Amino acid sequence: MTEPRKPCIAILETGAPPSDLAPTHGRYPQMFRRLLGEEFETRGVDVRHSPPPDPEAFDGVIITGSPAGVYDGDPWIDRLLDWIASAKGRTRMVGICFGHQAMAQALGGSVEKSDRGWGVGLHRYDVQAAEPWMQPPLSTIAIPVSHQDQVVEKPAGARVILASDFTPFAGLAWDDDAVSMQCHPEFTPDFAAALAEGRRDRIGADRVDPALETLKGDNDRDAVGAWLRTFLRG
Repeated sequence: MTEPRKPCIAILETGAPPSDLAPTHGRYPQMFRRLLGEEFETRGVDVRHSPPPDPEAFDGVIITGSPAGVYDGDPWIDRLLDWIASAKGRTRMVGICFGHQAMAQALGGSVEKSDRGWGVGLHRYDVQAAEPWMQPPLSTIAIPVSHQDQVVEKPAGARVILASDFTPFAGLAWDDDAVSMQCHPEFTPDFAAALAEGRRDRIGADRVDPALETLKGDNDRDAVGAWLRTFLRG
């Protein structure tokens, strides 16, 4: 018997981990490959240096995190925002952190550097809407985060699926083929801790030290990974 074709997912790389962390933890496409598992084929595309791919050539795309801001005005960012607007409805789309912000910005929302400051450590979100792909169902999730920017105005066509006091628009969904999250389910606690430690001078010990403690607690990465696998299978 011929084995069924694996869904092929394009991972749009919009940034890279610090060079001292990548040898141990991998780059973002590798982190997402581990999160998705063996049932998917993945292809990384660094959209900072290459045009985004034909969306119809893939069963889905994941837009990764980045140290950049969607409002920076770099040519590659503007090109990606235009691509998101044109690709919506032509493939299944997942945005993570910067990818979440880019999708919101491209589809009619607004993103700013938040006056709440850095979000780091393990953050807990309330599930605002139970989407069909959220299996197993959970009322809250705790996932690593690392961000300054936030979606401050959601697109008119989006519904809020995750929220917290710190991040009111932490998860968005459009129709049944696009979803985005501010959190990082692809980050292991060890990577999130090393990333926060490396940014201690920028973030401040008053925020980093409590964040490192939160990362020692239980998280819901496995459950959110299952959610994304179900979503991307369609």
